[in-house]
Amino acid sequence: MSGQLIPTQSLENDTAASAAAGGETPVFGLHRGGKMEVRATVPLRDRADLSLAYTPGVAEVCTAIAERPELAMDYTWKANTVAVVTDGTAVLGLGDIGPLAALPVMEGKAVLFKQFGGVDAVPICLDCTDVEELVETVVRLAPGFGGINLEDISAPRCFEVERRLQERLDIPVFHDDQHGTAIVLLAALRNAAKVVNRPLADLRAVISGAGAAGVAIAKILLDAGIGDLTVVDSRGIVSADRADLTPVKTELAAITNRARLTGGLAEAMRGANVFIGVSSGNVPEEYVATMAPEAIIAAMANPQPEIHPDVAHKYAAVVATGRSDFPNQINNVLAFPGVFAGALSVRASRITEGMKLAAAEALAAVVADELAPDKVIPSPFDERVAPAVTAAVADAARRDGVARL
Repeated sequence: MSGQLIPTQSLENDTAASAAAGGETPVFGLHRGGKMEVRATVPLRDRADLSLAYTPGVAEVCTAIAERPELAMDYTWKANTVAVVTDGTAVLGLGDIGPLAALPVMEGKAVLFKQFGGVDAVPICLDCTDVEELVETVVRLAPGFGGINLEDISAPRCFEVERRLQERLDIPVFHDDQHGTAIVLLAALRNAAKVVNRPLADLRAVISGAGAAGVAIAKILLDAGIGDLTVVDSRGIVSADRADLTPVKTELAAITNRARLTGGLAEAMRGANVFIGVSSGNVPEEYVATMAPEAIIAAMANPQPEIHPDVAHKYAAVVATGRSDFPNQINNVLAFPGVFAGALSVRASRITEGMKLAAAEALAAVVADELAPDKVIPSPFDERVAPAVTAAVADAARRDGVARL
């Protein structure tokens, strides 16, 4: 998950205390005025420069692009620019707070794109939640961008929005809450399996949460060859005998739970090798105690993991969270900058399943020679990460036939 969320109540208390003291907290101080700006990449020193950058010189480039649209990738920012799009309905752990309140997060995402992947990104916060309106709005915005990063759109609408946009557009569309989380989790699990000396094919995993991240994690783990997988939502194990499943969960039920387990989280966790948390709330310790020996726990809810590391370490050989103050942080910033940098570098038309798997493999390989229970995933500040993921994604795009360079 994307870093550590500061509880709303904490912010309210800090703000009140700050106001009483006549100042502002470091958090608000950092965000004052926004976290990004637009800068020119060409000089504007005199009339000659102006005539080249703008009229009349720009007309020559416009005419060329009108005749050959593909030239926009060479003579505009399109080839290295992503739109970070949200409707504000599922923002971090805050839920549906709307597009305006989501803007600080989208700014932050844009900063991460640039810092960790060299990709320019623009926050786009849309004041609509209807799937049709979202799709049509993004389609109309798309000519100015080389890729679309969907962010903090609630499930199950996010699945439909992503699918329909990718059908309509010939540039990559990537819902980071789904696929970024899934890529980083798979990389960590690959390395954790090596730490406990078990192949993925021998592991049975439980995913607590069947939202955007849970569904994507399930699919990528199955593609990677996990032995068995059980998904649990708020009503119990996602299985084919339930009549209350959404179309997405119905599809999930058909490809998971080979053991045909019934019941809820307690039954799913009994004897499981892996717990993956992308939900909320506390998992009782007695559930954790029933997991198989040498278990792997990735409890990624923020700010409070489903299983606190102090509890998890009593029973698990490897423990990961979504927080930055514990080892093995499952942080999307390890994936999305390199994924988009790689896709854009070869002008890919989409991001394939093969590109996601390649990203996870490259990310895991960064620390392959340094593996330890508290180091199954690199730090976001490891300078090896983005180049490794970028190269792997670009190569996979060529193999999958979606590269245009």
